[in-house]
Amino acid sequence: MMAGRLSFRNITALAPMVRVGTLPMRLLALDYGADVVYCEELIDIKMAQCHRVVNEVLDTVDFVAPDERVMFRTCEREKNRVVFQMGTADPDRALLVARLVEQDVAAIDVNMGCPKEYSTKGGMGAALLSDPDKIEAILKKLVSGVSIPVTCKIRILPSLEETVGLVQRIEKTGVAAIAVHGRLKEERPRHPLHLDHIQAAARAVSIPVIANGGSLDLVKSSGDIAAFRQASGASSVMLARAAMWNASVFRERGPLPLENVMEEYLKHAFRYNNHAFNTKYVLCQMMRDKVESPLGKKLQAAQTSREISEAFGLQDFYQLTQDQLQLKRDALQSCSRPERLMVEGGVSMMAVRFERREYPPHITPKMFLLEWSRKEKLQQPLYEMEQRSQDRSFQSTVTVEGKKYRSTLWEKSKKFAEQAAAVVCLRVLGVPEGLIGEEDSGLVCKRKLNGTAEEEQSKKRHVFETQQEADDGDLMKSQKL
Repeated sequence: MMAGRLSFRNITALAPMVRVGTLPMRLLALDYGADVVYCEELIDIKMAQCHRVVNEVLDTVDFVAPDERVMFRTCEREKNRVVFQMGTADPDRALLVARLVEQDVAAIDVNMGCPKEYSTKGGMGAALLSDPDKIEAILKKLVSGVSIPVTCKIRILPSLEETVGLVQRIEKTGVAAIAVHGRLKEERPRHPLHLDHIQAAARAVSIPVIANGGSLDLVKSSGDIAAFRQASGASSVMLARAAMWNASVFRERGPLPLENVMEEYLKHAFRYNNHAFNTKYVLCQMMRDKVESPLGKKLQAAQTSREISEAFGLQDFYQLTQDQLQLKRDALQSCSRPERLMVEGGVSMMAVRFERREYPPHITPKMFLLEWSRKEKLQQPLYEMEQRSQDRSFQSTVTVEGKKYRSTLWEKSKKFAEQAAAVVCLRVLGVPEGLIGEEDSGLVCKRKLNGTAEEEQSKKRHVFETQQEADDGDLMKSQKL
């Protein structure tokens, strides 16, 4: 750190890796000695739709998509050392996303080197290498628009002169560092690394150059990192596959057995509620050719975090972690009610947000409000929707017995806006809303919904009853005959 800002000089970094560079892997790399960790490339269009959520149960900050998927999760421990890498081809959208995350990360990086289609489509990733004007526009916009360092990661161009010309042009935008993967965009890991291009780039600019691409050729253990730095002439080194295969490659005292590393990775995954499919994918990448071993087959058969924990003999740790998280959820729920009520223009309002994880599957506040209205012989709740133009967020107002209720917070989806309005109404009325751990109110029957919505169940009941009436009518006719 220099003057409160992340320095990229003389560091060893975990490189951005799609599906691998999630929070558990980043924390693992920090455990073993990495100075800086990059998240996986996240596409600006998807991130721009996210809202920032402070997750008090996990002690994380989550950036959540409208469908409730967590696109990016970070925590206090990595705040000063995590670099947020985005895929973008639009300066304005890049700045929007950078400002969304800048208070929770140490730097912003733009991916200009990934050759895969998911990155290059739409002009992102390595596609930017053929459009230096756009590179310049994006980086200048970011450098002038955020308070944290901005960097980029590129691949080399066909000639030394072109590579040098590109890094010199990038330096003039004001970025803090440039990561250079020493291969052309058409080349893959099996192709030799072009160290001469990294050397030329490092000599051509005054800002730090981070050498990347040496996992297979040059870095096979922690002792090789310094040799790679010296051979490349770069200030710093960034590791991808070598770190993915065994994150203890960063460890000064030498790597640890893979079994130990996988166990530590799993502890982070369980502690931070990492998605089971992502955890499984990362472990399979670690195991490489051992994925067909007895342990590998158990891992491949596992479908949940609990089953993964059982495969690795960590079921006691998993259960202890889950119990601790549930205790924290219960404590937070008991402390978080009631919210402060405001009444303005005849509308009762609270600053509440609908959190799907706080309710059992297939149970929602809207269902409880509807059932309560039926029980009280009131008209069905009426929802009105408003959309905010600047960010396309939604706010809903629900009317029950002539009175209006609304959350003061805006949601990224219409469904969640309606649920938030229902929460406000139920809390003002003192009616149960279906929270996990809430005493059974009898408002919603405990039938198995089998993953279907209440409306679908109602339709099925109506079809069944209609069919039953028809069958009864046919039976009576046949008896008369």
